[in-house]
Parts: sequence; C-alpha cells; structure tokens
Amino acid sequence: MKKLVIVTGLLLALTGSAVWAQSSTKDTKKPYSSSGGSSAPSAGPDYVIGPEDVLHISVWKENDLTNTLPVRPDGKISMPLLDDVQAAGLTPMQLANSLTDKLKKYISDPRVTVVVTQMNSQKVYITGEVTHTGAMALTPNMTVLQAVASAGFTQFANTKGIYVLRTEGGKQQKLPFNYKQVVKGESMEQNIVLHPGDTIVVP
Repeated sequence: MKKLVIVTGLLLALTGSAVWAQSSTKDTKKPYSSSGGSSAPSAGPDYVIGPEDVLHISVWKENDLTNTLPVRPDGKISMPLLDDVQAAGLTPMQLANSLTDKLKKYISDPRVTVVVTQMNSQKVYITGEVTHTGAMALTPNMTVLQAVASAGFTQFANTKGIYVLRTEGGKQQKLPFNYKQVVKGESMEQNIVLHPGDTIVVP
C-alpha cells in the first residue's frame, strides 16, 4: 500500500487542479479534488466527464494500461484489452469502478486511478464588445466577472449593461451584470457562478 500512496501522490502533484478517483477490489476510496497547493479552482467529486475532456488512466503495476487519453466526441475512450469504454456521463469514481470490473477478466486485483487532467467538455459563450468572443472552457466555480476579465472589453463596451442568457426548464432567463458595480464590491449577487451553456452578452 505504501507504493500505491506514493504513486497517487505523484499523480496529484503533476496534475495540480484535477479530479481524482481510485478504485480497487480491496480498497475503494471516494473521489475528491485537489488544488495541488495552488489557489486554482478544482472540480468536486460529482464532476461528470464529457467529450473532449482528457483523462489520465493508471492501472497499478500495469504500465501498458496506463495512459493519458482524450474522451472522443462519442463519449468513449480506447484502452488496451478493453477496446472502447464509455466515459462521458460518469464521474471519475464511476469510471474507475467500471474499468476495475472490466479488467478483472484479465488482471488479478486491478487498481485503477482516474484523473481528469483537462476539463474541456463544459463551456460558456461570450459575445459582443469583447476582445475574445466565442466558446470558453468553464472552470469550476467560474463567475461572470472571471469570464469577462478573461475575454477583455473593447473600447465600445457598455459595461453597465452586460447580461447572462441562461436556459433552464426550456425557458431563457436574462440575468443582469453591472461590471462597474461589481468591481467596486457592490451588487455582488450579480456575480453569479456560471453554468454550462450560459452566454454572456457585452453590448
């Protein structure tokens, strides 16, 4: 078990902000998130893997099965022995458990670690008077202020009239965001946490 702890520690040190889950037929741990000692946001244990995410799959003592793999547009990954395996729609722990069950046919007591090294499947969109328009990767707990800061304003931006378009239950909502007030520490309730698919409009 000491070797397993060392290997896991190295993986976390290398990936920084990542989603980690380890599964074993003898010792199953709950997934958790690690910031790797940095202030960068990290995803929680309920993070759901999606297409375009990048996963590091590690099988203890099985170097041929350890690899960094992208999740294909069809939501699957390709692994030796197992061929195509569904990854999208699962949490890292669920995927680790699935791989463990499948590998039991070929390996005695497989111990699988799943690390989400790149969370590319969740996106928000920003349009209007910004320097960088289009899709933006949604990091965990990203706020409107963080998104517009990354996109940058043009000189014509109406920073008082920014709003977020969000669709919930088939209905579209328009959520106002006054940049000048928020950066002053006012109306902080407008600085909402973004959801996948949100569109920020900067008039």
